[in-house]
Amino acid sequence: MKALLCKQYGPPETLVIEEQDEPSAAAGQVLIDVAAAGINFPDVLAIAGKYQVRTPPPFIPGNEAAGIVAGVGAGVTRFAVGDKVIVYSSGAAFAEKCVADESATTPLPEGLSFEQGAGLTVTYGTSYHALSQRADLQAGETVLVLGAAGGVGITAVEIAKAMGARVIAAASSDEKLEFAKQAGADDLVNYSTQPLKETVKELTAGNGADVVYDPVGGELADQAFRATAWQGRYLVVGFASGDIPEFPANIALLKEASIVGVWWGTWAAKNPQLQAANMQALTALLAKGVVTPRVTESYALEDFRQAFAAITERRARGKVILRFADSAA
Repeated sequence: MKALLCKQYGPPETLVIEEQDEPSAAAGQVLIDVAAAGINFPDVLAIAGKYQVRTPPPFIPGNEAAGIVAGVGAGVTRFAVGDKVIVYSSGAAFAEKCVADESATTPLPEGLSFEQGAGLTVTYGTSYHALSQRADLQAGETVLVLGAAGGVGITAVEIAKAMGARVIAAASSDEKLEFAKQAGADDLVNYSTQPLKETVKELTAGNGADVVYDPVGGELADQAFRATAWQGRYLVVGFASGDIPEFPANIALLKEASIVGVWWGTWAAKNPQLQAANMQALTALLAKGVVTPRVTESYALEDFRQAFAAITERRARGKVILRFADSAA
């Protein structure tokens, strides 16, 4: 099978397409013919050797895919050959075939394409867990979303709105903000031209945001943390800017604010039943049309460099997908 291989740590340009042995489904696992796979910022960190958990080269990156079940291991009861599914694979998704645990496999929701399904698990899973379990978001609260047009940011906008929150979308361009507005954002902040803290304070009559969803980090973090409300919750989701921020502890004290870490992949692995419940809740939102996976860039496997560039250059809006033309799609 064809696979995208990381043979040494480095930028995405160093990846290569090579023939690899096909995997097989062990007990409790599902084997799928991959139709599409989602690219996420953690994939960039993984191939650079900078992710929280380092996988030694050579390895096949990628953590989410959609396709058709090609085989099942012993003990698998929920899926059969021919089923259309989405999977969280814990690696090796950027290949024509991959395996995943049955507990990390979900039927492809009705009406979704393989490309949309491939962009569902990580980004929507992260945002639903962050806003539900970590922030305990309540209807009527205000959520500030940084990087609001990006892969996880746009899902946070949709899910926060579905939970009854007021959403302030913050991004680096008017084009990105228009994309967030189409997803349901109530207010828009261009932090390239507007002061983030002061603008958020003005929009909230001086109160600040009850929840900050931050997948960006860097210099924006201090401004956003200072823009939290009394007993606000600051969700540390990621560091797309490349810089890990340091937070002023005195602000946490003065606001009784909480800095809350969000590491969805590890949480999901430790809590498979809760993760399954989250996916059921997301599927219900999809069925109602409340959320819609927004795939804006889709590339053939051979064009993986352009696909990764959309992520590393921080120009992606919504989801970036790799297609596998020789798969069962």
